[in-house]
Amino acid sequence: MKVGTPVTPVQTPVTEVRSAPGLQVIVSSVASDAHTWNLVFLQLLLEELGHRVANLGACVPDELLVEECRRRRPDLVVISSVNGHGANDGRRVIRELRGHPETAAIPVVIGGKLGIDGADSTDQAGLLEAGFDAVFEEGASLASFGSFLRSIPSGVTT
Repeated sequence: MKVGTPVTPVQTPVTEVRSAPGLQVIVSSVASDAHTWNLVFLQLLLEELGHRVANLGACVPDELLVEECRRRRPDLVVISSVNGHGANDGRRVIRELRGHPETAAIPVVIGGKLGIDGADSTDQAGLLEAGFDAVFEEGASLASFGSFLRSIPSGVTT
């Protein structure tokens, strides 16, 4: 490819992943992950799909996530990590969320680079058993995330 040659990105049409409008979503990272680009991407995607998003940012302490969930009563929590420690931190976070009556029933998903050895090393079944409603490994399709979004009813936890 020559310098200056335009590149056409391959995109999944938003209509393929559009879900029922109006979910209140909290997007967060785990306490050990300082990356923000993944959180901004998820926020923009969810907003483009018609959802209201509270992005708590990077390095979110477990207690802050629980408190924000109690206060905001979201329809969904999306936890994203790209540092390879998401599975370990995620187990701790989901125990906290499932351990409080006000947050126990909120659907919670986790995704990204969850293990240091890549997707093959992550125990998806263990994360689901720990309490996550879905696990989206690094490289998961936008369509699978969209399918999950469509399954979430709006306003159930408020």
